[in-house]
Amino acid sequence: MSSRIEQIIEEIEEYVESCKYQPLSTTKIVVNKEELEELLRELRLKTPDEIKRYQKIISNKDAILADAQAKADGLIAEARAQTQEMVSQHEVMQQAYAQANETISKANKQAQEILDSAQEDANNIRLSAISYTDDMLANLQTIMSNTLGDAGERYKAFMSSLQDAYEVVSQNRSELAPQVAQAPGAEDDMDLEDGYEDSEDDYEEE
Repeated sequence: MSSRIEQIIEEIEEYVESCKYQPLSTTKIVVNKEELEELLRELRLKTPDEIKRYQKIISNKDAILADAQAKADGLIAEARAQTQEMVSQHEVMQQAYAQANETISKANKQAQEILDSAQEDANNIRLSAISYTDDMLANLQTIMSNTLGDAGERYKAFMSSLQDAYEVVSQNRSELAPQVAQAPGAEDDMDLEDGYEDSEDDYEEE
């Protein structure tokens, strides 16, 4: 069963796939800012809970090792008890010691195998949790990077349009300047304009 974070990431991917491309572009898309922000907000809220869940799984490593150690100790204790019983009851002491040593050797081997297996399982759980969390954060980082890139492009386009409009206004004023100088009352207008420019200079000096 997939986690809520995986579901949200899938929803974001599906949403991005469903967005329309910008005119004359095959890579840039138009997104609904509120809808995308809502998905990202939920992702941010769910991320700490998911990380805590995997941290809890990692913390179970100690419990796994403790259980394995208890089983190993139990096997060794049982082997020693059997050894003591065989030594006390067996008619040939040498054979009893041989069987006892073999039993203890097998018990130690089984105990070590249990410990090794538990250690490997605990490490695999830890690595899987870390890998999953890193993949999840990498997907989130990619989405945020794309969002920031699109916002930068829109800002550059806006500034370029504003610059073009400014140049058109400046050119129109330049074309009107000779006609304004010849019109009746032009001197008064020029005085007003000079006063406006002087006030602008004063403002800049301040």
